Amino acid sequence: MRRGLGILLVPLPNAPSRPPPTSLAALLLHPYRLNGFSRRSLCSFPSGGRAVEQFSDDEYDHEYEDLRPSSSVANIDEWRWKLSMLQRNAEEQEIISRDRRDRRDYDQIANLAKRMGLYSEMYGRVIVASKVPLPNYRPDLDDKRPQREVVIPLSLQRRVEGLVQEHLDRSLLSLDKSGGNTGSGSEVAEKADHVNLDEQHGSLLDRSVMEKILQRKSIRMRNFQRSWQESPEGFKMLELRKSLPAYKEKERLLAAIARNQVIVISGETGCGKTTQLPQFVLESEIESGRGAFCNIICTQPRRISAMAVAERVSTERGEGLGESVGYKVRLEGIKGKDTHLLFCTSGILLRRLLSDRNLNGVTHVFVDEIHERGMNEDFLLIVLKDLLSRRRDLRLILMSATLNAELFSSYFGGAPTIHIPGFTHPVRAHFLEDILERSGYRLTSSNQLDDYGQDKVWKTQRQLLPRKRKNQITTLVEDALKNSSFETYGSRTQDSLVNWNPDCIGFNLIEAVLCHICRKERPGAVLVFMTGWDDISCLKDQLKAHPLLGDPNRVLLLACHGSMATAEQRLIFEKPPPNVRKVVLATNMAEASITINDIVFVVDCGKAKETTYDALNNTPCLLPSWISKASARQIKSLQVGSIGEFLSAALQPPEPLAVQNAVEFLKMIGALDGNENLTDLGRYLSMLPVDPKLGKMLIMGAVFRCIDPVLTVVAGLSVRDPFLLPQDKKDLAGTAKSRFSAKDYSDHMALVRAYEGWKDAEREGSAYEYCWRNFLSAQTLQAIHSLRKQFSYILKDSGLIDTDANVNNSLSHNQSLVRGIICSGLFPGIASVVHRESSMSFKTMDDGQVLLYANSVNAKYQTIPYPWLVFGEKVKVNAVFIRDSTGVSDSILILFGGAVTKGSMAGHLKMLDGYIDFFMDPSLSECYLQLKEELDKLIQRKLEDPNFDIHKEGKYILYAAQELAAGDLCEGRFVFGRETSRARLRAPEEDGKSSLIKDGMNPKSLLQTLLMRAGHTPPKYKTKHLKTNEFRGLVEFKGMQFVGKPKRNKQLAERDAAIEALGWLTQTSGVKPQDEGDDDSPLDLTDSMLKLLTRPRRHSKNSSRKR
Repeated sequence: MRRGLGILLVPLPNAPSRPPPTSLAALLLHPYRLNGFSRRSLCSFPSGGRAVEQFSDDEYDHEYEDLRPSSSVANIDEWRWKLSMLQRNAEEQEIISRDRRDRRDYDQIANLAKRMGLYSEMYGRVIVASKVPLPNYRPDLDDKRPQREVVIPLSLQRRVEGLVQEHLDRSLLSLDKSGGNTGSGSEVAEKADHVNLDEQHGSLLDRSVMEKILQRKSIRMRNFQRSWQESPEGFKMLELRKSLPAYKEKERLLAAIARNQVIVISGETGCGKTTQLPQFVLESEIESGRGAFCNIICTQPRRISAMAVAERVSTERGEGLGESVGYKVRLEGIKGKDTHLLFCTSGILLRRLLSDRNLNGVTHVFVDEIHERGMNEDFLLIVLKDLLSRRRDLRLILMSATLNAELFSSYFGGAPTIHIPGFTHPVRAHFLEDILERSGYRLTSSNQLDDYGQDKVWKTQRQLLPRKRKNQITTLVEDALKNSSFETYGSRTQDSLVNWNPDCIGFNLIEAVLCHICRKERPGAVLVFMTGWDDISCLKDQLKAHPLLGDPNRVLLLACHGSMATAEQRLIFEKPPPNVRKVVLATNMAEASITINDIVFVVDCGKAKETTYDALNNTPCLLPSWISKASARQIKSLQVGSIGEFLSAALQPPEPLAVQNAVEFLKMIGALDGNENLTDLGRYLSMLPVDPKLGKMLIMGAVFRCIDPVLTVVAGLSVRDPFLLPQDKKDLAGTAKSRFSAKDYSDHMALVRAYEGWKDAEREGSAYEYCWRNFLSAQTLQAIHSLRKQFSYILKDSGLIDTDANVNNSLSHNQSLVRGIICSGLFPGIASVVHRESSMSFKTMDDGQVLLYANSVNAKYQTIPYPWLVFGEKVKVNAVFIRDSTGVSDSILILFGGAVTKGSMAGHLKMLDGYIDFFMDPSLSECYLQLKEELDKLIQRKLEDPNFDIHKEGKYILYAAQELAAGDLCEGRFVFGRETSRARLRAPEEDGKSSLIKDGMNPKSLLQTLLMRAGHTPPKYKTKHLKTNEFRGLVEFKGMQFVGKPKRNKQLAERDAAIEALGWLTQTSGVKPQDEGDDDSPLDLTDSMLKLLTRPRRHSKNSSRKR
């Protein structure tokens, strides 16, 4: 046969002279593979007449990449039968297949499963069909999940073992002397119950005396209010307020609030409900002589809303902020002793409820923008609903701009609803087809591509890739276009609508609309709604390059985003210079309770990024989606029982799987016990106003006396990133951040150095120059400083840290220990770092492959010497990205990460329910387990009794942990596909001679013999001289590499590598492990290895002729 492709036809036995197409198997083969078929049956033919392949795809997949499988029709018929049987079998949950034909036919199999009400996913080379929804990643089906061979210097291991033994000996001696008294945790629990994080309320004065004082104060408040209303300024302000639609409903609203404990109010944007309703109540109470007895809290979903509304209301009352009206947001606030109307975020009110469950002294609670359903808002509604039965005098007013008031009304038992009709200004809506018709802009396939710049070329190019499946947006658009008639529009507009790509934002179209407004429409500011910061910044760059829109003398371009500093956000409220049009690019945060007075035009892309939680994949998602009709209309105008029971009382309860994930996470970090009760760690975490992971990091930093850097890390992760990234100076800003990393592969340590440098510069009076030179936000650094003080105060109050800063920071210089503390807090946020030839891959347990954010210092490196990255936050945009990360060693992860359990074989440890496997010398695994156990005991005693001196009683254990964290040089390696239970192959040094040696066979000779007999080339050996003066051997064959343990000479190192290779061959061949106690019967490996290694041999033409 000629070289190249050939066709081998295998006719059916007893086939008719003209067989049907299904009676032949056509196989495209390379000619040198044909001899392989002489020893195995190609096909067997059942009575139905169809050819069914009998060879194993797993075994021959690499040999027959060009093989054309048999008919898809037969395969789909077989799957139809399989899925039917799955539905009938109540005990079976899913079908798993590794057949190549199934991968080829996956789209048809997926459609078939969907029609039958089942779910399907393809994980690499594995197809799964299931009765329940499937996640995006299944670690149990991943042949390349993290498996790590751990190697540390033998001298380090010996030192650690000695320190642990010293601790055990001293503990035993101390136990004998003291009788084993370890103290009790009741004191810290009692102290935790009395810790009050907020201001103490109430007074020690006699009730009658206090009432007289408040009455006199109420009279003064009424006199001041009347004098303001009668003044020219007050009269003018009152006339302006009367023009608002809400003012016309004042009496009806006040009467409804007085009659009902709960009321739901809806109104169009700009009707004045946010600024006027709380004022109506305050003015009414003051006028009736109860002003000093009144205490009103009004929550807002965002910081800027609370601050802007408070400032507006105080101006309308003729006062300064902090008098009768104030605000409180995180780290900022202006309020005084005479403040009776407080605007705050939902989180602030939740913190108040932690220490004051009954909201003593509060008379009215307004919850504004209730349609903005975040976690804090949902929790707040649950707690307030429970509070109403205890506080019959409390009035709860729920306000929303959208028309879903009935949902909230029914949640509160049919509470009455009131709608405020009318707009402040008439609004006219123009839809896409109207804009295209009016502007004459034409949409083509090329001008809808959004340009995200050179740094994100992949994001730009991704828009050109065809989608395998239609997403929800595309389907909605196609349906809308089918159901709409555009006969009244011109042919140019109709052609544009046909070409419209709903997956793009439409930067060029927005640019064209803004040009049209600037050239042909009346004066006034423009508000452009975008989906996120990337879109805002990239569109701003594009507009700045435009000759008209980029001219600062004609257009003032501003951005508004939640990650920006408050001072920068406030710029959107300022009026531009004369003859300059203001254009504000913002996300939907500009919808809520914010009024930009000079806005005349609104350009809305129709999409908003919504943060959702994917419970199935345990991943937060930030994805663009079409806004709801209600939102579009708006733009146009804690003490509980079971956690599950508490959340089931929510307005719209979360998925049970999401609740289960949250509970399991709290159990994993040690905050909850098996009965969902708070542990000692959990009680401390409940005191801290941070995410539980960050709270644990703070507590561990206090216990290990390295509190300063940990305070900075936690505070930095609790606020926005202090590292600025100006669009026109990205490279310089990235270089500045890299300088702080000092090549230690840690975003968190870079943050610590940036903060410490800022403090030094502040002491020298050069803080402004420091921030300007290093692209840092001075306001964010100041916020970090304030948070550090708040956290420090709480930790001191709980007794975890000393008043002496030097004592609290005696180990802050130990960077390896600080990495361990960071790891303890961020776990289970762990990603493996696997190096390829020219790149790195990162993998997590929940998501599989992930990417690093571009602004991470670790994204700048070609290689990372650490095998693991710990991270605090991940988000799914299109791919899953992890944000700030820190590299850690095997030892740090084992000691400071989560629970570690023994595997089924010696030297095998498991983490995260077996997702991560560690393989090591058995003596090393015992050392790790013993050290971790003693370390956990010490930490538990410290949490039970804050007065316990862990650094005195556990001195040697802490020394051992520091030695191990600093001395691990990450000399191990990742291995893949290794089974966790296999026949043991002991090295000659272990337990005498191995079973191989007993047979009189050298492992190197045995390995070479087996490979040669199977038709392979001999194995190749390499050795590496380690810093410990030991040698580590590597054996390579058939494209695979096996590494042995460090040995004292090259010969032993090579033998150990051969044993590793033989061991791998043993476990993959299905040989059952021997009884470990039976050392007399040698392990017969020959047959199983030959079966694994046998393959079609390549023969020369002469040998073929001889056959």
